[in-house]
Amino acid sequence: MDARTPRPSPDPPLLPPEAAPGGWRSARSEPSLSGMFGSVPTRASGSFGRKLIAFLGPGYLVAVGYMDPGNWATSLAGGSKFGYALLTVALVSNIMAIILQSLCTRLGVGAGRDLAQACRDAYPKWASWPLWLTAEIAITATDLAEVIGTAIGLNLLFGIPLELGVIITAADVFLILALQAFGFRWIEAFVVALLGVIAACFAIQIAMADPDWGAVIRGFAPTTQILRNPEMLYLALGILGATVMPHNLYLHSGLVQTRGYRDDVASKREAIKLATIDSTLALCLALTINASILILAAATFHHAGKTDIAELDQAHAFLAPLLGSTLAPTLFGIALLCCGLNSTITATLAGQIVMEGFIEIKIAPWLRRMVTRMIAIVPAVGVTLWAGEKATGQLLILSQVVLSLQLPFAVVPLVLFTASRAKMGVFVAPRWLTAAAVVIAVIIIALNMKLVYDFATGGS
Repeated sequence: MDARTPRPSPDPPLLPPEAAPGGWRSARSEPSLSGMFGSVPTRASGSFGRKLIAFLGPGYLVAVGYMDPGNWATSLAGGSKFGYALLTVALVSNIMAIILQSLCTRLGVGAGRDLAQACRDAYPKWASWPLWLTAEIAITATDLAEVIGTAIGLNLLFGIPLELGVIITAADVFLILALQAFGFRWIEAFVVALLGVIAACFAIQIAMADPDWGAVIRGFAPTTQILRNPEMLYLALGILGATVMPHNLYLHSGLVQTRGYRDDVASKREAIKLATIDSTLALCLALTINASILILAAATFHHAGKTDIAELDQAHAFLAPLLGSTLAPTLFGIALLCCGLNSTITATLAGQIVMEGFIEIKIAPWLRRMVTRMIAIVPAVGVTLWAGEKATGQLLILSQVVLSLQLPFAVVPLVLFTASRAKMGVFVAPRWLTAAAVVIAVIIIALNMKLVYDFATGGS
């Protein structure tokens, strides 16, 4: 059986007990996103480049989660307040993300399970169902950030009031339906095209801002100043805390299975390698875009003495007078809107993977999307009508805090599963990779908990 053939749902395990003692509690069942499972053909022979091209795609859908409005807000605040100094934090956080996402490819290909399925097959229901609920909360929080970001983008570009823009975002379900009808490669192509638009928008804005490239390069070098300055440390924690998105871990471990690799050990090893290269390249693009946001803020706002830029609409308003062009804020709004559209797609796919993987319930993508989006729209519209447009910034921060709370429930199982030879067999993660992942998980969880504490106490 290869990755293009749906897995049977009977009870006999695919691996004999003697090959994986103490492994999974349950056998593998039908994969999540079964209509897309193994739908992208791969090459068993040919050049390395041709093989790699077949695996390029899922990583870019994952990269979308690293440029959501929460990341924009922290990068804008860091660049405007401290110039280029926090670029080193963006670099370190990206390395952390690359390592954790590599574990997702290993789990998805090696164990043949996405993270949601792995939790279901490894834990009893009393443990897996609460994990499912926390994952659903995380996806709703992610969707809330997308609703706000897209609505702000519509407001900046077309002057549409935020409360109306929030409602308009519900129409994106038709975009999902249209893309899924064409096949998974069309979804990937659409996302990559929008990422290209985002990258082009920031490239033009940075060219207009003309940053000090020597200072940019020095900004990537580690500095103890971050630890000595409490305010700088707080923003650094914000950048790190917004790096790994819980839904991305579920999403990536499921999307790698859209490739039609064969089921033998050699083919799976190659699939893990190629899928890891895909995600690494995509996350390097995400780093470039996140760094571009910080560089733009440093070269414009910090350089002009405006060190308190933390809201997206603030950044949009000041770009034109500082750069002397109305093109810059337009490009900023276009990039923000593209991020919102991209996130719509990835959040829908992540929601399907989580629901199908944890509780084996399949519902139509449009219905899944509408339910999640309605849950996200209600607080967004309510806050906008009750407290005004400025309150959306606080709602955006709240969504990031909710994601922080859920993060340990996704990271810890991922690290434990991929470190278990009983569960992974020959595809168990090397000790050095597991050690690095444990350190990263502890750091990210600790930083996220600090952010949650600071949010609750109002401290900084």
